[in-house]
Amino acid sequence: MDKKYLNSIKKNLLQYAEVRREVIKSSDDALYNAKRAIFAMHRDNMKEAEEKLLNSKKLLENLLKKYYKYREVEEEGSFKAGLEEYVEANLFYQFLTTGKIGKIADITIPERSYIGGLCDVPGELYRYAIKSATQKDMKKVKQCTNMAQEITGELIEFNLTSYLRNKFDQAKMAAQKIEKVVYELSLNESK
Repeated sequence: MDKKYLNSIKKNLLQYAEVRREVIKSSDDALYNAKRAIFAMHRDNMKEAEEKLLNSKKLLENLLKKYYKYREVEEEGSFKAGLEEYVEANLFYQFLTTGKIGKIADITIPERSYIGGLCDVPGELYRYAIKSATQKDMKKVKQCTNMAQEITGELIEFNLTSYLRNKFDQAKMAAQKIEKVVYELSLNESK
């Protein structure tokens, strides 16, 4: 046995195990901040949402900068989950502040993470549409509906498979729920 070679492998694996623990912790914090940003947006607290989004982004950027030598970091499930939640929060924020959704330019987002986060946006649009409906804000309900339909209309062209296909199916269900809300509201208006 080449013990010198085995010892170098062991050293590298043990070293990465320490890195991985920090990646998991910081990624979880990034995910938490992104979720708190979404929660703040649902309460129309955009100042808090901006702060939480910035915290989430900084945590993710710091991991990438600190551990740039370790390509494995970007493949860690916890990192991918944190990044995807950040994408969802960022895109929802874009919609609420501009009425549009586009590229996230201030941090590099892998395409699959972007699509995964985008698939989650119709769920947030559904929740926001319900809130808007209770406030009798039909304009906002219709904006949410239109965006959810636009997202699912674009995503259907991607021929998604596996994990992203499941997320796309959830996006379609959320879009259908918003459409049902609009339908029920239109029935109430005609009475």
